[in-house]
Amino acid sequence: MSDLSAVPIGRSLFYLIVAGVAWGTAGAAASLVFLVSDLGPLALSFWRCAGGLVLLLGALAVRRRRAARAAESRRRWALRVLGTGIGLTLFQSAYFAAVESTGLAVATVVTLGAGPVLIALGARLTMGERLGRGGVIAVVGALAGLVVLVLGGGGVAVRPAGVALAVLSAAGYAGITLLTRWLGRDGGGGDPLATSTWAFAVGAVGLLPMAASEGLVPHTAEPAEVVGLLVYVAAVPTALAYALYFAGAAVVRAATVSVIMLLEPVSAAVIAVTVLGERLTGATVCGTVLLLAAVVGLAASEARGAMGRRRAEAPA
Repeated sequence: MSDLSAVPIGRSLFYLIVAGVAWGTAGAAASLVFLVSDLGPLALSFWRCAGGLVLLLGALAVRRRRAARAAESRRRWALRVLGTGIGLTLFQSAYFAAVESTGLAVATVVTLGAGPVLIALGARLTMGERLGRGGVIAVVGALAGLVVLVLGGGGVAVRPAGVALAVLSAAGYAGITLLTRWLGRDGGGGDPLATSTWAFAVGAVGLLPMAASEGLVPHTAEPAEVVGLLVYVAAVPTALAYALYFAGAAVVRAATVSVIMLLEPVSAAVIAVTVLGERLTGATVCGTVLLLAAVVGLAASEARGAMGRRRAEAPA
């Protein structure tokens, strides 16, 4: 895998878009795993982290070491790895618990909806990043699209405990995004491949006790299908997507990252209609259009801002 650190803004946006779309496929793969086996959500999350860890360790082993990797201090490296790993564990575990408590639709809306708000506030307070009027409009539009997309079908039950867990999950996701952006502001974004690897190591260790109590080995009549799905989840929406996410999040404004990641439910909705045979509804179309418009608007704004900064920094 090529060097993903210190990438240009355009490539960073592309990395984030690919990561968001890839994350959306994880839900469909998980649904198929649950359909043909008795594997629980925490056990699936553990195998996702463990599988991603193995794949990324292999990628690190074959990649030639670069001297620039040693430039980061041990304290900074420990902050990056432990903070990302703990945030990742909190994000996934609290989200699955919220799904169990209040259902998939409400858990998804609250987690993904609270994320951009928490990230925008955190970025403003800790790094002075401003959204601007256009950014605020884009975030509001994205949240409206998310609500329409996920809750458009109606018939959902909202439970306070589940909502609290979903907010906790959003806080974990916000923490990962803000930490990655804060460490990457001075060009010291670190190695996204190594960050992903060690974050999955922390996540796998943190999830192991809960996953073991749930049952690590699935019982199924289709073992080959389950193994294939687990390998896919570990490879594409985990190892690949998180490496790209950390590379892009170190360069792009935190609030923009959070909105682009809302491509995840759009990707999941498209797969549900085209692959799983779910009915295409007006809410699906409307929510998808609103979300895509917000993502395109913020990405264009981010690219224009980067171009303006380069022009200002260029010698006369």
